[in-house]
Order: sequence, then C-alpha cells, then structure tokens
Amino acid sequence: MLLHCSRMARQRLGQHFLADLDWREQIARAIRISRQSIVLSSAPSDKPYCWIEIGAGHGEMTEHLAATGAPVYAIELDASLARRLQHLRQQFPNLTVVRGDILQTDIAEIAAGRRVRIYGNLPYYITSPILHRLFTFADSIDEMYIVIQAEVAERLTARPNSKPYGYLSVAMQLYARPELVLSIPREAFSPPPEVGSALVTLRFPGERAKLESADETKFLDFVKLCFAQKRKTLVNNLRSVGTPDRVREALEHLNLRPDARAEQLSLSLLIALHGQLESQPNM
Repeated sequence: MLLHCSRMARQRLGQHFLADLDWREQIARAIRISRQSIVLSSAPSDKPYCWIEIGAGHGEMTEHLAATGAPVYAIELDASLARRLQHLRQQFPNLTVVRGDILQTDIAEIAAGRRVRIYGNLPYYITSPILHRLFTFADSIDEMYIVIQAEVAERLTARPNSKPYGYLSVAMQLYARPELVLSIPREAFSPPPEVGSALVTLRFPGERAKLESADETKFLDFVKLCFAQKRKTLVNNLRSVGTPDRVREALEHLNLRPDARAEQLSLSLLIALHGQLESQPNM
C-alpha cells in the first residue's frame, strides 16, 4: 500500500492493513504459501521464480511469502514501514525490502530473468493504474494474487452479458485468466474499509495471442470506445472508427445483430470486430 505518515493520510489513500490472523492464513492457503500447504512442499516450481509483494505494510503477509524459501522482494513506499520490515531479514535472508513506488518499479529488473509471482493488497484508488503497469511485464509473470475492493473484483472477473462487464473485464482477460477466490469482510482489516474486499487470482497468459499482429494499445483504445456509453449500441459508440453502415456490415460479418452492444461481446468477438474495422477503415 502507498503509505504516508499520519493515520488520516493512510486511510485517505486506501491503506487498510490485514490485521486478522485467521484471514491471513486463509489467504496464504488460497495462494498456496501456507506452512500447512501440501502444495508448498510437494510441488516445487520447475523454473526459478521470485515473489514480489506490493505494499508490504507491516509485513502482514511478507512472512508467509518468505517462508516459502523463494526470493521475496517486498516493495513499500513508506520509509518508516520499509525500515520496520528490515527486522524480518534476520529470520529470512531470502527477503529484500525495496523502498519504492510500484508505479515506477521495473519488475523485470528485480526478477533478473526469474519468473514472477505477485501478491499485493492494493490501494483501492489506484488499482487500475497498478494493474496496467504490471501488465507491461506480463511476459515475466506467472501468477498474481491481489486483494482489492469487492466491486472492482467483480468487474475484473465479469463475463459478457453481466452488469459488471466492461472495459476492465476485457483488458484483464487480454492479459490473464482472472478468478475471484475469496470474499473478505471489512472487519479483517485495520482500520476497516468502508466496503468489502476480495482476493482475485490472475494466471498468465491471457488471450493476447488472439490479437496476432494487432497493436495492444490501439485495441484497448478501441475497447474503451466500445464501452464509452454502455447503453448505446456499437454503431453509435464507434462513429469515430467507422460509418454506421460500415459498423453494421462488420457486425453482420460476425453474425451479430446491428443493435449489438459492447456488453454482449466476448473478448474474441471484440478482437474480431476490431480486425474487421481495421481492414476497411472509415473513409
């Protein structure tokens, strides 16, 4: 979590520490780092890997991560908390405390050729920027486990024809395979947030390969246009991309109704629609 000196500043910036020991253990089991976990001892990785923890805070989950024996890089912006985390190094020489901002951190440089597993209790107000930053290192990441606001977790894991499905759902599936694993009550944190939280697992890779030669940034900009006004049809939302007739023609080619909306299209169909409109751009 991004940390500042005063408690008020921490609450304002979404810093809610996972204080409940039982919930820490439940999360540790869910992400296969519990000391009681069978997976931990019986299924070692076939490739060298490291853990990167985002916002280590007071070390609530750092000890669980370090107990796996794998290299752990605990990233913490707050200087006082980073100093306090150093005491864990006496018990875990595989732990490195990194004072820094995850939005400025070079994950590939830290990993130094190893595969990456990420755990983070993400501040609610910058969840999306953090995820987009991490996606730039998608080729190095095997798994991510993130504790986030429950509403955002629903959006990340939503499927077509559901209310939460939108741009963030599509972007997530492009890079990873998301799954909502645990719902976590407010009372598990200190101070308690105003809303519930959830643990989401992201397994890489996602469906980027389906883009083939298409530019990722250009495609995601296209998806933003598709969802710009969810109640409007794609024909209306994509007027800057193609004439209404051209968009209807592309939809018909994909066996979609002329009044189709973005919330009805899977990632694969959005990729196909983007390709259709790119092949015959608006004149």
